[in-house]
Amino acid sequence: MKKTLLIMAALCTAGLGLRAQDAEPASSYSVTVDFTYGNKYVFRGVQLAKDTLFPSVEVSAGPITAGVWSAQPIVDNIDNEIDFYVGYGADLSDSWAIDVGACLYYYPELDTSGGADSSTFEPYVGVSGSVGGFSPGAYLYYDTTLEVITIEGSVGYSVALEPAGASLDFSAALGRADPDVGSSMTYYSLGVAVPFAISDSGTITVGLNYTHNNLPGGDGYGKNSNFYGTIGVAIGF
Repeated sequence: MKKTLLIMAALCTAGLGLRAQDAEPASSYSVTVDFTYGNKYVFRGVQLAKDTLFPSVEVSAGPITAGVWSAQPIVDNIDNEIDFYVGYGADLSDSWAIDVGACLYYYPELDTSGGADSSTFEPYVGVSGSVGGFSPGAYLYYDTTLEVITIEGSVGYSVALEPAGASLDFSAALGRADPDVGSSMTYYSLGVAVPFAISDSGTITVGLNYTHNNLPGGDGYGKNSNFYGTIGVAIGF
């Protein structure tokens, strides 16, 4: 749900000279608009829907990031989901950083007549870093509405494909969700993505993912394992 955005500062020139006082100040914030399609919507190892669109908008200003992300299934009449999130990041060292924030999961079409919650609130804290070319991370989430604690560790590795203006990004994650009532669940995921730069501010990303959970009887589709693909375009300004 989160993308890296590079903003290029505009420079004003006069004649053949370029002077520092002619340069416009760099923008103090950045915006990324992302539109992704996935043939499945899988969240923490559990399939929630089939063919789904994932539009999002994210704004970053210094250490603060906020955004709106949504899942809009286009088959099977599955309810839409809209997530509102905000986070604050700070460096712990040259290679490690801490991230704290919260996410509000909102389901505007959910039938709440049976007592279901149309929204849940989940604060989180995590650390991420760079070690020998790898990008490890560990996060702790607590959904205060559903009373579920989730711990997830992840690692990433990227190989530059410079002639193509792309990279080959590998990722793996292992997590455990522990509800206050009910059985715990362990899940893991493996993924590979190839982002292609189509301009200074635009990227197309194609990804393949495999996930597995240990739910008895599987998820809502009766599956413990899922293999799915995504394709999306992100534009920054």
